[in-house]
Amino acid sequence: MRMIDRDEVRARLTYEVCMPLVRQAMIALSRGETRQLLRAIIPLGGGRLFGVMPGALGERAMFGAKVISVFPENFEKGGSSHQGLVVLFDGEGGAPVCVIHAGEVTAIRTAAASAVATDVLARPDARRLALLGYGEQALTHARAIAKVRALDAIAVWGRAPERAQAFAERLGAELGLSVTACASAEAAVAEADIICTVTNSAEPVLLGRWVRPGTHVNLVGSSFAGPVEADSDLVVRARFIADSREGVLAQGAEFLRAKAAGLIGDDHVVGEIGQVLDGALEGRQSTDQVTIYKSLGHIVQDLAAAQALYEAA
Repeated sequence: MRMIDRDEVRARLTYEVCMPLVRQAMIALSRGETRQLLRAIIPLGGGRLFGVMPGALGERAMFGAKVISVFPENFEKGGSSHQGLVVLFDGEGGAPVCVIHAGEVTAIRTAAASAVATDVLARPDARRLALLGYGEQALTHARAIAKVRALDAIAVWGRAPERAQAFAERLGAELGLSVTACASAEAAVAEADIICTVTNSAEPVLLGRWVRPGTHVNLVGSSFAGPVEADSDLVVRARFIADSREGVLAQGAEFLRAKAAGLIGDDHVVGEIGQVLDGALEGRQSTDQVTIYKSLGHIVQDLAAAQALYEAA
């Protein structure tokens, strides 16, 4: 059985490789060509989680699952919050053929999917990015978004100002851009054209009244029902597009909170990003419209990346 570790994933699963893979995977999901179940999550206390995500790329195609733990406190210790494995099975004989480091795949494919969504939902002239959060996903999202828009500046906010400042300095040096650490989330998003929320916050860090007309928002940090990164005001006023509509209706925390308050119904999730990419659904409808891409992350993205790594090995 082939084993692909973190270093190999990082070296080979570049954004140039991953973005077309997740683009096609999200189209295939929306066409009904792939199969997946809603993720199963076991809370372990203290914000820790254990999750299992099974799926298949088609009836006779490769299939598999991601088993992953989420321990948010690991970031404070210099480690990864997401750890686990993607197990890939052969679609013809049913044998397991490859095990891949899930934490690195997750970090890269999540940001790649947000970048693909940003490319079709953000205004073409979007130049200013705001990152709410300064962890691993903030770094990968900055790298990926820079592949689809010619960014002029990045603003960063996080709960620990010294960590936000250190992250801003590191990111600015890497990308050759002006990166500013802001004292508040409101200040960070004030001039943003694109916002990525990549926190583990249980309550909103982004309020609708702060978001300018025409902004595109990637809601990424909350991947299950419960933690909410944006308030209901933002959800209500935005054109809301999911990575998986079934997933968001069941597990999209920001959507579920607004629905529970009686502010919206299921039809507020207008469709999936795969439909937009496939030309079956209109994305942005005007320059002043606020758009949201709600990312839960789905196993089809992981399997597409895993298959590409395995077959090119």
